[in-house]
Amino acid sequence: MSVTNPTLESTASAASPFQQRSLQSVWHPCTQMKSHETFPLVPIVRGKGVWLYDADGNGYLDAIGSWWVNLFGHANPRINAAINDQLEKVEHVMLAGFTHEPVIKLSERLKAITPGDLGHCFYASDGASATEIALKMSFHYWQLAGKTDKTQFVSLQNDYHGETLGALSVTDVAIFKKTYASLLRPCAHVMTPDWRYADKGESAEDYALRAADALETHLAQHHAKTAALIIEPLVQGAMGMGMYHPVYLKRAREICDTYQVHLITDEIAVGFGRTGTMFACEQAGITPDFLCLAKGLSSGYLPISVVLTTDAVYQNFYGDTPAHAFLHSHTHTGNALACRAALAVLDIFEQDNILATNKTKATHLNHAATALSSHPKVSNFRNCGMIWAFEVETEDLRFSQQFFQAGLKQRLLLRPLGNTVYFMPPYTITEDEIDLLVNGTLHILDSLCN
Repeated sequence: MSVTNPTLESTASAASPFQQRSLQSVWHPCTQMKSHETFPLVPIVRGKGVWLYDADGNGYLDAIGSWWVNLFGHANPRINAAINDQLEKVEHVMLAGFTHEPVIKLSERLKAITPGDLGHCFYASDGASATEIALKMSFHYWQLAGKTDKTQFVSLQNDYHGETLGALSVTDVAIFKKTYASLLRPCAHVMTPDWRYADKGESAEDYALRAADALETHLAQHHAKTAALIIEPLVQGAMGMGMYHPVYLKRAREICDTYQVHLITDEIAVGFGRTGTMFACEQAGITPDFLCLAKGLSSGYLPISVVLTTDAVYQNFYGDTPAHAFLHSHTHTGNALACRAALAVLDIFEQDNILATNKTKATHLNHAATALSSHPKVSNFRNCGMIWAFEVETEDLRFSQQFFQAGLKQRLLLRPLGNTVYFMPPYTITEDEIDLLVNGTLHILDSLCN
């Protein structure tokens, strides 16, 4: 397949009526709306594979999976077919007192592919809600177990777990958290294992073990009041795709067991093959007490998230009174359409041997990116599965927006995190499209840095 890369003459022309209508009625996320006075929104009208197309027919390679959700391309025919089939049966039914085949099948299949004995699935609509569920479930477990002092949580420095109040409490990203600090519960943040912070000459593994020692020191002192440790396994997303050695996960599991603290792994962004294995925690050979999944679960098609937990946790809520139950609900819990989309995603993984083909694509991108990784303005080029990231040496506070705009001119959707540029493309990306992505990124770097 041959891919051309014509550039756009301008992405900052006067806003079209389509764009104006959006600006007058839609409050966009993570956006200073005033910025769109000079930089119009991009009006997307359709998608196909890794490409998104605007109202003028310009295509943009979706190199970030539309905020890390898209695994199998836009308008995937197999996922489309599954949703259309389900539409002719039932679109949604409340999951309190009712059930249906898609949610049963999905739960059975998730139970079969996740590590250990994670056999009980509690559904919600988004990643932050999954975090809330896991935190509440852990807290409630200890209350029922008679350990009523275990009400606090610990997470990693630089971790991100969502922006609802409970999830934001365990997040350590100042731009999201500072304004709302007075609304949040206190949370301890222990040393990150992100190898970018290692001392000169210190290996990623040795640094991860040093970070694990810091975790143990904290829990040795505070375990009696700590319900759970929540972590982003292997890759800390929102703070610049910080990557770390899997030995940290292994030690964290051992430390949590020693001090009777739950381990929550937030695989909302990194689950479903992103780190090279189906789930990141597999690379350490561990099973968490709670596993949070979302985003790629439906390949971004429909909002769905799930928390999987063990039989030991489930049985602690099993009793004769409503007060003994886990009292939490979402209107669209286990939505039938979303479950069918998720089942189609799992079918594609099985039928197309995705994890193996991803390894081949990762090898190709790493080889193609040699000139990128050796660029004089690039540092910390790194890769974990189907995630790539690097820092650009710049002091320009406008770098992220400038890079984004320059990317659109190269027909690339890239949205840096500060001065960190990253790739998280759909798994359907071809070698030609990989070459287009790398070459376009090099062009952007050269144009901005010069």
